[in-house]
Amino acid sequence: MKPINVGLLGIGTVGGGTFNVLARNREEIMRRAGRPIQISVVAEKNQVRANEVVQGRAKIVDDAFAVIRDAEVDIVVELIGGYTIAKDLVLAAIESGKHVVTANKALLATHGNEIFAAAQKKGVMVAFEAAVAGGVPIIKALREGLTANRIEWIAGIINGTSNFILSTMRDTGASFADVLKQAQAKGYAEADPTFDIEGIDAAHKLTILSAIAFGIPIQFSKAYTEGISKLTKEDIAYAEDLGYRIKLLGLTRRTANGIELRVHPTLIPKRRLIANVEGVMNAVLVKGDAVGPTLYYGAGAGAEPTASAVVADLVDVTRTLTADPEHRVPHLAFQPDRLAATPILPMEEVETSYYLRLRVYDRPGVLADITRILADNHISIDAMLQKEPQAGEDQVDIIMLTHLTKEKNVNAAMAKIEALSSVAGKIMRIRLEELL
Repeated sequence: MKPINVGLLGIGTVGGGTFNVLARNREEIMRRAGRPIQISVVAEKNQVRANEVVQGRAKIVDDAFAVIRDAEVDIVVELIGGYTIAKDLVLAAIESGKHVVTANKALLATHGNEIFAAAQKKGVMVAFEAAVAGGVPIIKALREGLTANRIEWIAGIINGTSNFILSTMRDTGASFADVLKQAQAKGYAEADPTFDIEGIDAAHKLTILSAIAFGIPIQFSKAYTEGISKLTKEDIAYAEDLGYRIKLLGLTRRTANGIELRVHPTLIPKRRLIANVEGVMNAVLVKGDAVGPTLYYGAGAGAEPTASAVVADLVDVTRTLTADPEHRVPHLAFQPDRLAATPILPMEEVETSYYLRLRVYDRPGVLADITRILADNHISIDAMLQKEPQAGEDQVDIIMLTHLTKEKNVNAAMAKIEALSSVAGKIMRIRLEELL
């Protein structure tokens, strides 16, 4: 049987892993796909690197558009990354009638609606399992395995860099800045780590998951994003004392008023499995109405874990090459003409619980002033921890955990509390989720 020819755009870390996994597991993959899958051409500017990986087993070109023009190529795998040239290449591949596999979460989060509409029009597939959580098959689980369920919420640790930083801060007591340097030295964080530590990478992934879970268009611009760069080792220690761990959590939830779509540091009870995901590992917790909570765990990055997802997409596309386009699994799980217009909930309307750390002067009546402001803003306290002042200091930390309340109530209360003469500096606010 004629092999499926794949054109690979980019042979860096993930591209090299994809090439090697396909070659090493060739026979096993053929048994699953029903026909051979081979990379016939590779586009790569760095010819030396490409030759080291390919070793004569595929043609190498330096023009990515030449791969798209190649009539022998059936599937284009885009592993270049970014928003610009990658978008042009993907749309050109679709226009030429080729199926596309991509690991590019940033591209899909920002231009996915346009890309999927173009693919639908041309009757081709865009597969993207590797775009979220690396080797963890969460896209397939949502699109197919949980299709009987009304998804209630998804909570995910979907950025390995930030998870490594928070785990190491907790284990060693080191500061954020020091651990970030460690992450960069180990290759877990880029020289410019902004996308990872400020939650942007996680928001890209969460936006895709939200669209698949709830049958809505991709809406990255409406995601609330808050990173971990302001977290202190003291907050991580206080959370531990109260029975919680702090994780950079991506959370999307269906509510009566709209869809929550938010990424931020979050206190999670230590007894939850997801709170015990450490280092660079990823985990996604999905709550369905029929199945209940299900947890998906694994390596969220790396050459071969991500290649595992890329190759799985190649097998899926190969299996359905002869299928009627109208009867394939839709890109976003729901039929394109049945996507809902459910609004994304503004962050101030989100209801959750909170960790509040206040630095106050050690004077009589301070706590009464603070609790009165909280009560006036419909905020009740669930637990409180007050530290003793250090020798010679006149300031002390007070940590409060609240019951459920709206974000706008907390914002209003924080502004009034910070204006008190007895409060020193800004309040540290971290959201809290029980994930029941």
